[in-house]
Amino acid sequence: MIELKGGKTAPLLLDDLSNYDPRRPTAALFNHLVSLPRQHENGGVPSIPWYRAQCKHKWAIKDSQCNLPLIIGRPDPNVVSTVAAFCEHCRCHLDLSVDFRGGGTDFCPSEASPLHHFRYQPELSRPRYKAENGSKPDNLQDWEDLTWFQCSSIDCSAKLEIRIRSPRLRPEWVNLLTDQSLIKSRSESAISDDPARFEGIAVPQPCDVLSNLRTYIMNALKDPSPRNIQANNKRWLLCLGDPCSELLEYIGFRREDDSWLVPQPDTSELPPISNPLNILLDDVEKELLALLLQRPDDERRVTKFAYERQLVVDPDNVPYYLESLQTIADGRKSEELHTLVAIEASSGKVSAQDVRDAYKLLDLDMASAYLDEDVIIGTFQSRVADAPRQEAELRRALQIIGQDRSSEKIQFMASKTVTNYEQALSWLGATTDMDDEFIVAMYKVKEEDNLGEEATARQAVSLIAQHRKSAALKQWLDTGVLGEVEMDVSQAYNRLQIDDRTIGDDFVLSAFTLFYQESPSQVDDLRSALRAIAKDRKSQTLLNFLDSGMASSEYPLGEWPVGLANIGNTCYLNSLLQFYFTMKPLRELVLDFDEHKMTLTAENLVKKVVGSRKISRQEVQRAQSFVYRLQKLFESMITSPRAHVAPELELARLTLVTQPLEAALRRRSTTTGHRPSLGEINGEPVMGPLPLSIPEAAMNGTNPTEQLAGPQMNGVNESAEMDNSSEETLLGNDPAEDEVDRDMLDPNSEQCQQQQQQIFEDKENLPPFKEPSECARTPDSNLRPLGESSPSRTNEQAPVVEPNRDFPHSNSPKKAEEAVIALPPSRPPPFPPRPRTDDQKQAIVEEVQIGAQQDVTEVISNVLFQLECAIKADSFDPSGEQIDLIKQLFFGKQRSYTLNLQGVLRTKEQFFSSLIVDVASGPKDIYEALDGAFDEQEVEVEGSLRPQYTTITRLPPVLKVMVQRVQFDQEKASAFKSINHLGLKETIYMDRYMDSEDDDLIQRRKESWEWKRQLRQLAARRADLSKTELDMEMPDVLTAAKEFLDQLSEDDAFEIPDGLQQDMEKAAVQSRAELTFIDDRIKDLTACISSQFVDKREVPYRLQSVFIHVGSATFGHYWIYIRDFEQNVWRKYNDESVSAVTDLSQIFDQDPSDRPPTPYFLVYVKDNLADRLVDPVCRNVPEDVRPQPGPEHSDTPMNDVVVDDNTALTGHEDGGQGAMAATGGWLKADNKGQKVAW
Repeated sequence: MIELKGGKTAPLLLDDLSNYDPRRPTAALFNHLVSLPRQHENGGVPSIPWYRAQCKHKWAIKDSQCNLPLIIGRPDPNVVSTVAAFCEHCRCHLDLSVDFRGGGTDFCPSEASPLHHFRYQPELSRPRYKAENGSKPDNLQDWEDLTWFQCSSIDCSAKLEIRIRSPRLRPEWVNLLTDQSLIKSRSESAISDDPARFEGIAVPQPCDVLSNLRTYIMNALKDPSPRNIQANNKRWLLCLGDPCSELLEYIGFRREDDSWLVPQPDTSELPPISNPLNILLDDVEKELLALLLQRPDDERRVTKFAYERQLVVDPDNVPYYLESLQTIADGRKSEELHTLVAIEASSGKVSAQDVRDAYKLLDLDMASAYLDEDVIIGTFQSRVADAPRQEAELRRALQIIGQDRSSEKIQFMASKTVTNYEQALSWLGATTDMDDEFIVAMYKVKEEDNLGEEATARQAVSLIAQHRKSAALKQWLDTGVLGEVEMDVSQAYNRLQIDDRTIGDDFVLSAFTLFYQESPSQVDDLRSALRAIAKDRKSQTLLNFLDSGMASSEYPLGEWPVGLANIGNTCYLNSLLQFYFTMKPLRELVLDFDEHKMTLTAENLVKKVVGSRKISRQEVQRAQSFVYRLQKLFESMITSPRAHVAPELELARLTLVTQPLEAALRRRSTTTGHRPSLGEINGEPVMGPLPLSIPEAAMNGTNPTEQLAGPQMNGVNESAEMDNSSEETLLGNDPAEDEVDRDMLDPNSEQCQQQQQQIFEDKENLPPFKEPSECARTPDSNLRPLGESSPSRTNEQAPVVEPNRDFPHSNSPKKAEEAVIALPPSRPPPFPPRPRTDDQKQAIVEEVQIGAQQDVTEVISNVLFQLECAIKADSFDPSGEQIDLIKQLFFGKQRSYTLNLQGVLRTKEQFFSSLIVDVASGPKDIYEALDGAFDEQEVEVEGSLRPQYTTITRLPPVLKVMVQRVQFDQEKASAFKSINHLGLKETIYMDRYMDSEDDDLIQRRKESWEWKRQLRQLAARRADLSKTELDMEMPDVLTAAKEFLDQLSEDDAFEIPDGLQQDMEKAAVQSRAELTFIDDRIKDLTACISSQFVDKREVPYRLQSVFIHVGSATFGHYWIYIRDFEQNVWRKYNDESVSAVTDLSQIFDQDPSDRPPTPYFLVYVKDNLADRLVDPVCRNVPEDVRPQPGPEHSDTPMNDVVVDDNTALTGHEDGGQGAMAATGGWLKADNKGQKVAW
C-alpha cells in the first residue's frame, strides 16, 4: 500500500469514510482513508479497488453519545467535539472526534484556509489489519480501527480521530435473534412444557424477537428502578429465554432464582454518555434497530402481505403483481416466495408474462385499441382451424387473455363449456331481459355460425329454460315448436324495474303504465312481465286487468271518489288536486265560479291586492283561465263513469308553473332557440324526478299504435283540449291591443254606430276590431253561431245568449225565458283559433315537467294565489289586502315578539298559509315539530342576537303544516332527504300556540322553553360521552383501555405508571354514572314538556290529509291519504287508484325500511267544522252513461275503466282515436264502437 503523503479536504475525507470497511481490505491492501488516490489516465476516471464483500456504509447518528459543536461561531479550543454513529448495514460503530486543544491562533475555516485540509498521521494510527497481538484480523471477534489526521494549516491545531469499532452483537447471537428455525425451536420447547398456558399464542417472528429485546433495553435506559422479569414470562420465554443466556448476560442481564435482573445503567447521565454500560446498551439498541430495518428472514410475511393487499385494492392488475412477486422470489432466491408463486399459479392466476405470451401465441397486438372480444375470438377460431393440433395450447392462451380482460365471453369460448345460466346467456350472446322467442332466434344464429357446436347451443337453451322455468323453451327443445312464452318472475320485476317485491298492486300497475308510455311498441313484453308477477302473487286484480283490461273495484260507482291519471311526473299535482276537491267550500266556489268571478274593470284592478302586492290584468286573466280548467276537472270528477279522469295538461301547467317562472322560460326559449331542461341522461332531457318520456306519437296528437283506440263517453271531453284563451296565455297579448282594451268604444257612441254601418256595407273587406266592453269576447263568453243568411240580408247572431262561460257544461242551465235578443254584431265573426303546432305542444309538456320541480310550498302558494286573483273580494283589511273565501278558509295570522337592544318588546303581525316544521335533527312527534315554529329562539337584530317567539292570533279553519325534509349536506355539497319519523296525532290542540294574555299560559311557555334549553345542553353532553372514534360510548372505551393496561402489566417489557389503571376504572365509573344521570334527566324533562299543556284542549283540530313521499331529495313518488269524517274511513289516493286504508299503521307508524314513505304535508281542520269543510265523495254519474252489467260484472259496482283518451298522457287531442288505460292497459274498438277486451 502506498501511503498518502499529501492530505485530504474534509468533504473528500467524509466521502471516503463511507467506502472504508476495515473488515474487508482489498487484495492490494488499498485503504480508502490513507492510500494514495489512483491517477487519472487519458482523462478517464480512475478505477478504485473494491472488494465485493465491502460495505458501503449508511451511517446513522447515535445522539446520546455525541457532543456536537455549535453551528454558528468559532470552535471552543478547550472542547473535544464528537460524533457517534453506526452503520445500518454492517452495524459497525464510528466515533469521530475533532480536538482543537494544543494551540493555534486562527482555526479553519479562515480567510487563508476556507476549510480543513487533513494530513494522515501514521505514527498515531492503528489500523485493524495491523493487530497488535499478531493474529489474523478475520479471527478477531472484537476489533477496532484507529486513524489520525492533523489539519495542515499552520494556524489551525485541529486533530481528527476516526475510530471504527466492531458490532457488539456477534454473528451467532444475531442468528439466535433472527433465524426462524431457532426461534421456532425454543418457542415450541417452551410451549410443550405448558401447552395450556400458551394456548392460542403463535410462534413469534424475528421482528417480534428483535423488537421485544430492544424494548427491554430501552426501558432499562429510561427507568431508574426497573422491574425484574419473571423467568416464566410468556413473551420472554417465547422470544428469548435460557437459550439466549450468553447474549443476555453480555448485555447486562443476570439470572437470579426465578427472575432475570435487568441491566442497571446510570439513567441520570446526560449526553454525551461515558458510562460503559450505558454505551454498551445504546450500541446494542441501535444494532437491534438496524436488524429490524433489514427485516431479516421476514421477507415472506411482509412481501406476501403487500402482494395480497395489492390484489384486494387493485384486482384488475393481478398479472402485474404476480409477475412482480415472481421477480422478487427470483432475486432473493426465496424458496418460500417461489412456493407462494406456485400456489397462486395453481389457483388460476396468471402473470403479466403469461399474458404477453398468450397474445404473442395468437399473434395479437395487446396494445391495439381495435382489439375487442369478437376480434380475439375470431383470431382464435381461425388459428385453431389452421393448426388443430395446437388447440389445447391456443385455448389456454385464449383463457389467459379472457381472464386478463375480465371477459366472460372469451373465457366461455376458451372453456368450451356452458354450465350455468349466466354462461348460457353469454354463449348465445343474449341478456337477461330478452324473452324466450329471442333466445330461440339467437340459438339459430349460433347454430349457423358455429357448425359442430349444436350440442353446446342446446345445452345453453336448456339451462336458460331450467333457470326461467320456461315451459315454452322446454316445449321447443322437445318438439322444435316454441310454446307460449312466459317470463321468469325475477325477470319480470327487473323488466318493470321494481326492486321491492312487497309493494302493492297499484304500484305494479303504475310501473306498467310508465313503461308503456315510454315504449308502447313493447306492450307484449310488458304484459308478459305483468302476467308473471300476477301469477307469482296470485293477484286477482292484476289477472283481471290482463284478461279484461280492467282492475275490478269493490266500490259502487256513486259512492267512491275517482282517481287522477298521471300525465307525466304529476303525482304531487294529483294529490294536491284531490285534496282541494275534498274541501267542500273551495269545490263549491270553483263549480259556481261565475258567481265569485271578479269582473275585469279598471276600478277592480286598482283595488286588487293579493299577497301585499298589486295584481295585473294579465295575472287575473291567467288565474281565471286556471279556475275554469279546475272547474272542468271537478265536474268530470263528479260525473265521470270512469274510475279515473285525466287533468288537462294546461291545468297542470297553470298549477305547477308560476307566472314568473313561465315568463322566465319564455324568455329563455326566445333567446336560446330551444326549450330549457335539467340536463340529459342517455341523450334525453331530464325534466324532473322519475322523468316520464311522453310517446312521440302522442306528442303529435296521433294514435301511438293502430290497435289501440277508444271512444269518448257521454260527451264529456276528458282530454286536455286547448282553447283560445290558453293560447293567449301561451303566446301573450300585443301591448298595443291591451291599450285598446282599456279604451273600449261605447256601443251607443256615434263612432261605434258608424263602424257598424260600415260593416253592413262592406263587411268582407274590413279587418276585425275590438268589441265594446259589454260585448267584448273574453275567456268566459261565447259568440253565438251565425243565423241563416241570404244575399238580401246580413248575417246575424242567433237571438239567444247562453251563460257567460267558455265551457258548455253547467250545473244550473239557464231557462229559455232568460234569453235576450242580441244586438247586431259590431264586427264580423272572429277568426277561428289557430291549431297548436307541435312545437307549442312540446313547449307545454316541457313547462309541466319543469314545473313539477317547483318546491311544494311554491305550488300550493301558486294555487291559492291564483284562486284569490280570479275571484272578487268580500272586503279589504286596513292594509288594502283582499279578504275573500280563500283567505278566510286557508290563511291565519301570527304575531312575532322580538326584544330589541333597548329592551322594548316589538310585535309584527302577518298572514300565514301554512306552518313549516323541521325533522332534520331527529324523530319527533307533531307537537315537538310545531314547537320549533313557535318556541323562543335567537334572531339577529342590529348585529346582535335577541330573543324572539311567535304566537297565533287567528287560526284558519283549514290548517296546513309543511314538513321540511330536504336538507343540505355541507361536506358533500348536495341535497338529501331527511327520513326521520314524524309522529302524527289524529287530533291536536292548538291552545298552547295561541296569542294570549293569560299569565298561566305565558308562564308555562317560559318553563317549557327553559326545559328545552336544558335538554339541548344534556343532549350535547351525552353526544360527547357516547360518540367516539371507536364507535363506543366513553365508559366502554375507558373500561376497554383499563383491561388492555391490565394485560400489558403482565408483561414486564411494558412499564405502566402507578395508579393509571385505577384512574381509568374510576373515570369509567364516573362517566357511566353521568350517562345514567343524563338519560334519567332527559326522560324527566321530556315527560314534563309532554304534560305541560295536556289540560289545554279548547282549540282542537283533526287530521284530514297526509301527503306522502317515497324516494330521495331528487326523485320519488307522491300520494295522499284523506279522511272521510262522515264515513269514518281513510282513503289512499295514488294517481289513478283510490282505495280504502284498512291498516292505519301505514299513516301513523314508522316504516323500518331504508327509504320509508314519509309525510311531507299535513292538513288539519277545525274540529267543530270538519263535517262542513270536508266532503271527499261527491259523485253524480248520469244513468245513461253508467256501465251496463255483463256476464263478468253482473252487479252495479264501479269498475276501473281501462279506456282513456290519449290526452290522458299528454293533454292533446287525437281525434278520438287513442284510448289510454288508467294503469296502462288498452282496449280496441270494433267497427261498431263496442269495447273489446284483450
